[in-house]
Amino acid sequence: MSLPVPDVRCLAVRVLYQEELIERVREVCAADDGLDAALMYGSFAAGEADEHSDIEFWLFFTTRRRAEIEPRSWCADIAPTSYGLLNEFGTYVAFFPGLVRGEFHFATVDDIATVAEWPARGAEVERMLIVDRSGALAPVLRGLPQRYVPPVDSPEIITKYCDPFANWLVLAHHLAARGEDLRAWDALGHAQRHLLWMARLAEESTAHWLTPSRGAERELSADTVAELRAATCAASPQELVGALRAALELGRRLWPVIATRYGRGAPTALFAELDAALRHPHV
Repeated sequence: MSLPVPDVRCLAVRVLYQEELIERVREVCAADDGLDAALMYGSFAAGEADEHSDIEFWLFFTTRRRAEIEPRSWCADIAPTSYGLLNEFGTYVAFFPGLVRGEFHFATVDDIATVAEWPARGAEVERMLIVDRSGALAPVLRGLPQRYVPPVDSPEIITKYCDPFANWLVLAHHLAARGEDLRAWDALGHAQRHLLWMARLAEESTAHWLTPSRGAERELSADTVAELRAATCAASPQELVGALRAALELGRRLWPVIATRYGRGAPTALFAELDAALRHPHV
């Protein structure tokens, strides 16, 4: 039997509904003899969840059992769902009451080995394991680092995280000048993501590296957060120019902090030319 619809007004004064859903997932997994292994990942596994967090699972079935499963029906045994879809990564997303998102990777036992390719597991193994009937999943998880540590000792960090910022920022400038505001706004978003990585490098705050915006308000300095906010905007000509200037100024501040660790310099000539172009956007 699936869980009832929660009274979402009471979530703040009792156990989170997501925790009830997780317990129900455990029950459904335990009852499915065709499920060889299952793990939970994400915020609840890491102990960082709140009332807005998703619930996220990998499910490893026998090949025969996987062929029988219809994801929406399987998730409906957990709780009522208002909708379900396959996202762009092929993951089934179920929407439970209270707008709780559940991500479910419906895989087979042959996919357990691919877990070893993850950059990190993100939580303690004991908090992640739901089912491990054959014992194949636990050692793969234990072979992963709990947290991903970026290669901050390598000069290639500039190539991978700083250089793309310059590329996207100049592209955004040209698109805005052409009048393609929505495309410029999109390019600025790519530049901003690299700004977040640059800020984490400069401030040596790499805890949530794989999703650099996560926890940024808590983990980065207040000044840097304010500068990052100034580099966001609506897709209008005036706001785009202001955001591009703000992004440039923050990038000019962060890049030398990172580059000097490797005896490198910042692209000052490029920044100066872009600065001049942004000061006279209609020339």
